[in-house]
Amino acid sequence: MNDWAPIAKEYDPLKAGSIDGTDEEPHDRAIWRAMLARYVPNKGVTGDPHLTLFVARLNLQTTEDKLKEVFSRYGDIRKIRLVRDLVTGFSKGYAFIEYKEERALLKAHRDANRLVIDQHEIFVDFELERTLKGWIPRRLGGGFGGKKESGQLRFGGRDRPFRKPINLPNMKNDFYGEGSAEKRNWSREGTRDWRTRDREYERSRDKRWPERERSWAWGESERERDSKEERSRGRERKDRDR
Repeated sequence: MNDWAPIAKEYDPLKAGSIDGTDEEPHDRAIWRAMLARYVPNKGVTGDPHLTLFVARLNLQTTEDKLKEVFSRYGDIRKIRLVRDLVTGFSKGYAFIEYKEERALLKAHRDANRLVIDQHEIFVDFELERTLKGWIPRRLGGGFGGKKESGQLRFGGRDRPFRKPINLPNMKNDFYGEGSAEKRNWSREGTRDWRTRDREYERSRDKRWPERERSWAWGESERERDSKEERSRGRERKDRDR
């Protein structure tokens, strides 16, 4: 808990598949695939990774010229790489933009996220492939984000950070019988004790019920008696006035 952070500092497929980064077992096959994968970043990619932005969710019609027009307002751009399909040449909907200065990079990272370009709200983050240790891309079961429909949500990134874990007492595991045999026996005995205490309480409540009824009846009679006295006093006052 002391080293917990909403944004992952090192990529772990098991943690990325957990909403709070505390899972101990993978819940989908893609996590298994990512855990078994050995990914090496593309050596053909050039440029400074610490000055490069990752831009995703682009309109497939968006071009390099459009990206340059939009992102050049934050600073001088050194290179734009719009990722395209090798066979068709069509855009895959994401790009990498390298700036000349870190100040321009940070400004674009802060202001360009969720900007609308060609009727698409884009997503902007730092490049993670060469900067985040242990990074596994989405096609191998890793990455950050994902859709609910796919059942392969990933957490720990800017778009979907980890939620803060809820600290529960250690007794929870024992209560559900997840500890050792001795602890499980203890929890079952404890459960029986609670049940016997509940039964004793029910019996004592049944015994106290007639007394409560008598007390309530006595209270009602007292109220009626007081109201009658008040009425009689009021009549006496009226007779005196006459």
